[in-house]
Amino acid sequence: MSTPTDSSDASRVSSPGALDTGAILVIDRARLRRAVRGTFVGNLMEWYDVGVFGYLIVTMGPVFLPQASSAAQVLFMLGTFASTYLFRPLGGMFFGWLGDRIGRQRVLFATLALVVAATFLIGTLPSYDAVGIWAALLLITLKVVQGFSAGGELTGAITFVSESAPDRKRGFYTAFLDAGSYLGFTLGAVFVTVLQVTFGQQAMEDGLWRIPFLVAAPLGVIAIYFRLRVGETPHFEQVKALRASGTTEPPRALAPFGLLRRYWRQMLQVLGLVAAANTVGYAFTSYMPTYLSGVPGFDAVSSNLVSVPLLIAMACSMPFVGMLSDRIGRKAVLWAASGWVVVLSMPAFLLLNTGKIGLVVLGLTMIGIPVALYMGALASTFPALFPTSHRYGGLGMSYNISVALFGGTAPLFIESLIRWSGDHLSAAYYLMAMSVVGILVVATLRESARQALPGSQPATDSIEEAHAMHLARSSAEPD
Repeated sequence: MSTPTDSSDASRVSSPGALDTGAILVIDRARLRRAVRGTFVGNLMEWYDVGVFGYLIVTMGPVFLPQASSAAQVLFMLGTFASTYLFRPLGGMFFGWLGDRIGRQRVLFATLALVVAATFLIGTLPSYDAVGIWAALLLITLKVVQGFSAGGELTGAITFVSESAPDRKRGFYTAFLDAGSYLGFTLGAVFVTVLQVTFGQQAMEDGLWRIPFLVAAPLGVIAIYFRLRVGETPHFEQVKALRASGTTEPPRALAPFGLLRRYWRQMLQVLGLVAAANTVGYAFTSYMPTYLSGVPGFDAVSSNLVSVPLLIAMACSMPFVGMLSDRIGRKAVLWAASGWVVVLSMPAFLLLNTGKIGLVVLGLTMIGIPVALYMGALASTFPALFPTSHRYGGLGMSYNISVALFGGTAPLFIESLIRWSGDHLSAAYYLMAMSVVGILVVATLRESARQALPGSQPATDSIEEAHAMHLARSSAEPD
């Protein structure tokens, strides 16, 4: 059995058969930090657009559909938002397959470039007054492009960081991805709110709504710069080395039907967990400004001012939740998240409907806490369900199918449900039902905290720990 002798190279393969001999991988900490930064800024960029679009729904409706009623405008904008997610599964399948075939780093560069370009172009679109219904069609087209590229972005980033992190700290490092997502959302929300407060709603409708989208260009250049400085993951480099050696042939990337045949159980687990987490996550982020604008005493600006500080607190807490999951286990954190939603969703929405600022903040906090628990633990839970050779593809396909069905469509579904039933608590019932599904899935999970990823050797960021692990494993082997 080989032991590591140099901790400076995270991608070192001690022998062509390293994955088979069980060699211990020592992660270079500087390289790990670059990997986290490169994926963090990409997720921030993707969710910056989600935040901008979500907080401009009421503003952009009259720009692209001025002749419709206000209710129809809101439903159209929510539907346009949902269309982004309907195309994410195709992007997840394509970029996931490509990432398992040619590597994670190059694919993540392509997905980020597409997201940035589409976001910027939305800011250049003509209004309905200039080109008629074509304005709305062009908006939908660009949102579809965003959805396709975003389908490979988050799952690729999760795969990338999980394969670059040491086993005992994987929860901590991967949690930065969702923290980046929520900070990106917050950045977009704050920017929109500042413009609304400074210039007024009419000025926003007259053209200032474009500025947050146009700012995507310089932000995107910075994000792309950081991503270009990131190399390939250590685990995938070892897969490439095995393929090149010809002595041991790891499985090749699988097409969608092949993945479904082989990993249908794991994909169902991802589907259920994403449904539970993203319904409450998108209800808190993209839908809450729309919901609160219908509560007496609140409008688009005041609802933004209330929710933004909570978004920042949630994002900052996620790495600590990830650290907690490294210590007590992923399942314990996910039990807490799903149980919280089932028990406290109805009281939270009752508080929101009072219209009293203190009670509204308390209600929002009660919804935000399980979001932080879910997001802080799931990014390290998902990669442990698939082996290295099929991780990006399996996760990209199952995650994005669930996001399309239960994530990005959640605001539209909740709004339609409330309008159909006339009961504002319908939102709470929906979140509760989805977290019951989450509870059932958590019960089937195998604990993965501090364990090596499937298809990979153990990984640590300490040469001393690697030697200790090697000695422990050697002493446990039969003579």
